[in-house]
Amino acid sequence: MDVFSRTFLPAAAEAGLAVQTLSRHMPVFRRCVGSGDATILVTRCSRPDRPVTGDYLLLLTHRRLVVTQQTRLLHRLRLHLNTELRELSNVTWSPDPRLHSVELAATAIDGIRERFLIRTSHPKRVWQLDALLNHAFRTRLRTPRERIVATIGEGPAAARPSVFRPAVAR
Repeated sequence: MDVFSRTFLPAAAEAGLAVQTLSRHMPVFRRCVGSGDATILVTRCSRPDRPVTGDYLLLLTHRRLVVTQQTRLLHRLRLHLNTELRELSNVTWSPDPRLHSVELAATAIDGIRERFLIRTSHPKRVWQLDALLNHAFRTRLRTPRERIVATIGEGPAAARPSVFRPAVAR
């Protein structure tokens, strides 16, 4: 069993999702997420700006955010959002324990602002979601400098001269 499957099933069980729902959405998730990517969160969500468009299922891994939509009338499944976390900008979330919900908003690479409302069964779960989102979007994202693999015209690291640092006179 790969990393995605090992982490997806417990996350889905924690969210209380039905097996039929998972089996319907799993082929879409498999096409979007690599087998070595660990699942952080799987949950139902809705769009606060479009409440009657259908049911959404949100999958958050260490590298990707995938959202699928199932239409209400014909129950057709479609991919709504599939993006790497580093391609998202202006990611915000606002936990509201009184309403048992967390609103997640992010701007995708195409410039469209996406908003999702995640409802929970208990106020304590709101703070757990807040911690998961904090882990995914604040502590896991690398700075742009860390993503640089090589620069054109630059030799291997071993071939570079070391930086000269004069000794401190005491």
